[in-house]
Parts: sequence; C-alpha cells; structure tokens
Amino acid sequence: MKTAIVTDSTAYIPKELREKWNIHMIPLNVIFGKEVYREEFDITWSQFYEEVKTKELPTTSQPPIGQFVQLFEKLSEDYDAVISIHLSSGISGTYQGAVTASTMVEGIKVYPFDSEISCMVQGFYALEAAEIASCGEEAEAIIKRLEELKKTARAYFMVDDLSHLQRGGRLSSAQAFIGSLLQVKPLLHFENKVIVPFEKIRTRKKAMKRIVDLLGEDASSGEAHQAVIIHANREEEAEEWRKELSTMYPNVDFSIGYFGAVIGTHLGEGSMGMGWMKK
Repeated sequence: MKTAIVTDSTAYIPKELREKWNIHMIPLNVIFGKEVYREEFDITWSQFYEEVKTKELPTTSQPPIGQFVQLFEKLSEDYDAVISIHLSSGISGTYQGAVTASTMVEGIKVYPFDSEISCMVQGFYALEAAEIASCGEEAEAIIKRLEELKKTARAYFMVDDLSHLQRGGRLSSAQAFIGSLLQVKPLLHFENKVIVPFEKIRTRKKAMKRIVDLLGEDASSGEAHQAVIIHANREEEAEEWRKELSTMYPNVDFSIGYFGAVIGTHLGEGSMGMGWMKK
C-alpha cells in the first residue's frame, strides 16, 4: 500500500527533511493589510520577524478547502491513501478543512490526524508517519502508531507579551489582563486541544527552568526521547539551551525549531518553548 503524508506549514519541518521523506505541505496564510503570504513559501520565519517590526501585526487564515481537494486529487494518481496531519483543531480550522476535503475526493482514502499541538512536535508525527510509510505499512497501522506517540507528547511555552494571544482569540481576555497586570511569564500548554495556562511564573528565567524540570520528569525514565527547542527569533538563546540540555539528558535527541509566521503572530517575538515525545 502506498501512503502519502501531508502536513501543514505550522509543523515547521525543515525543507530538506520534507524533501528527504517526501512530506507534502499545505500552507496557512499570514496577512499584512492586503498582502497575503503563504507561510513557508512566500515568507520565512526570519523575514516575518523583520516585517512585524515596521508593520502592524498581521492576521492569519487557514488553507482554503479547495487547496486540500486539489492536493488529495493529485496524490490519488500515485497513492492509495493519505495521512493528513494538522495543528490542533482547538486553535485552527485547518484539521476540519482536511476532514471536509476528504469527503470530496474519490480514488484515495484520506486519514486526517489532529495533532492537538503545533510546531515541530506536530512535525515529529509527520516524520514518524513518513518513515513508516516508506516501508509500505498500512495507513491504519501508521495512525495507530501516531496515537501511541500522542500519549507521550508534551509541549510547554512562555510568551513575553500575552496581548497577541488574547487579540487572536487564543487566550481569554481575563487571563491576558491578569498576566500583564502581574508581569508574570505564564507557562502555557495545550489541554483538550486549546492553549491554557499551566503555571504562573514571575520571570523568564524561572519559566525556562520549569520547562527543563518538566522534561526531566519524563526523561528520568532513561527511555529515548526526541525534543525540540522552539524559539521566536531567539536562535542563539535556543542553541545555548540545546548545548546545555544535551549534556544533562544524553537519552534525549534535541533539535531546534521555531515559531514561524502564523504561530509567531499569536505568540509574539521572544517566545520560547520546548516539546518532546518518546521515540
């Protein structure tokens, strides 16, 4: 059985990895005024953080359903099935778009998968699926494996300014107000597919240390994990963190990812996070 792997741009999988594992990508859009940019195609993460310094904060939009239909139909020429892996359905309609499109195509079976998360942790699912698919495994078996991984997936992040999340409707007004009033750096995470505060922490340094402690709780088992340090235009800081943590946790394979244009619109520059799951 030939199974294609599709994800969306918010997985932020490096291009060379997408090409190596033949992962197809549907872009979300970031909109500055009347200018629409397809994330990861028309605008990179570094270009985005330059743009927002001189322009008003953009808005974002999910891919049109027609784009999914077009891609699925094209894939039906060479594949029997598609696994379509997307950012959490609690913060975007992208997954639902894939579900709707799956009912509109013939000649190929589509399996939409809600990662219930985003960024490179979502990317981990796509890479795992692609590797298994390359061995000719059935689509149902791949989905089963992704569901197993989901039980071990964690992600925590902190933002410098809660107003972006609040403005985009990703965090309630009351939570944003309390955060700015107390000057806290709340640690956030996904719970039931939406972004909610995990703990309220007063400083950036303490928030980052708390993320490390949470990783340590899982990594202390000695089992092999993969982890990604995710930054919003803080590449050097992320690299320093990676070096430090690689020494602390030799059983964890660390990589560096980023909050790209769409997720960066909602979190703001300076945000930092980490996600991990068992290998």
